[in-house]
Amino acid sequence: MTVEEIAKGLVADCQKGDYEAPYGKYYSPNIVSIESTPGDFHECVGLEAVAKKGEWWMTTFEVLDAEADGPWINGNQFAVKFEMKVKHRESGQEMEIEEIALYTVEDGKIVREVFFAEPQ
Repeated sequence: MTVEEIAKGLVADCQKGDYEAPYGKYYSPNIVSIESTPGDFHECVGLEAVAKKGEWWMTTFEVLDAEADGPWINGNQFAVKFEMKVKHRESGQEMEIEEIALYTVEDGKIVREVFFAEPQ
């Protein structure tokens, strides 16, 4: 797959609310995923670890509204802007999240994703 096909497919899946489909379609088994906010940094390595991170997120938060804008493509990378309104399932607290994700593609698969977000 080309970078453009992967980028547009990932955005289309996210716009439909299907955040798990991209793992099987577009991600390398050796994916590196980084969550980066000022003062906080988390890294997951491997498709299983990234899928578990996604599962944790979906069981911890209820997505009330979400948008995925983009992709913006440059060479073997693309960026997507995510805006979400979520509710923390345990506390009931609602919050709005904005983040930019930068994806790197090699050999037809996403090998790296980095999420940049401001703390709320």
